Amino acid sequence: MNALPVPTHQADYQTRQKATGISGKTAVIIGGTSGIGRAVANRFIAAGGAVILGGRSQETLDAELARIAAAGGTASGHVVDMAARESVAAFFARIPRLDYLFAPGAAYQVASIHSDDHEAVESPFRSKFWGQYHAVREAAPKISADGAIVLMSGAAGARPIRGASAYAACNAAIEGLGRSLALDLAPVRVNTVSPGTIDSDLWQRRPAELRAHAFDSYSRSTALGRVGGVDEVADAVLFLFGNGYTTGTTLFVDGGYVLP
Repeated sequence: MNALPVPTHQADYQTRQKATGISGKTAVIIGGTSGIGRAVANRFIAAGGAVILGGRSQETLDAELARIAAAGGTASGHVVDMAARESVAAFFARIPRLDYLFAPGAAYQVASIHSDDHEAVESPFRSKFWGQYHAVREAAPKISADGAIVLMSGAAGARPIRGASAYAACNAAIEGLGRSLALDLAPVRVNTVSPGTIDSDLWQRRPAELRAHAFDSYSRSTALGRVGGVDEVADAVLFLFGNGYTTGTTLFVDGGYVLP
């Protein structure tokens, strides 16, 4: 199997990941057809692993699987809706075993405590928290003893923003879930990656003026003075997959946003 092509500066990283044992292993990556999930899948394949992708659209999923196959990677995939428990259960029923799991959750809305739109207020917990919870629950009996699970929260859980209390609480809850699961599922390792604002497909689909304002505001709140990239989050996920002595921790990939 030929690895997917990677930039030259990633060569040493790829070698390190192969040395940690990712080569020949299988990762389930839900949301692996775009953004951070897609970057994680690319990194994992480049390190010699195989991926099972989950996505909400059969058309998008088929296109991504075709792209990976054309580049010489190994991948399969199934449609899944992380906001629906039955869909998550059906997805994992088709998977006999796995070594790693990254399932950051479905799309959600952010709303103020003053909002009467209860669907929007509750959506971070329904999609992001419970979606990941049920993914872990279904994957746990099938994951290898030396495997790892990486949850995804967000820097707002540690440094909240105004008008998004339920969203901030959801991210903090995911980090607490990760610590608890590290005890419940040991020796399987469970960690959480917590990104800040990332220049992903999600932001690229938003109006340019809104994006520019949000990026500028976030950049001025960080030590590094910029937003992050999907590859930087993917590198953190791959580290947490491969490091055999890290569990129950939260790794912030936020440019220093949560610093005092």
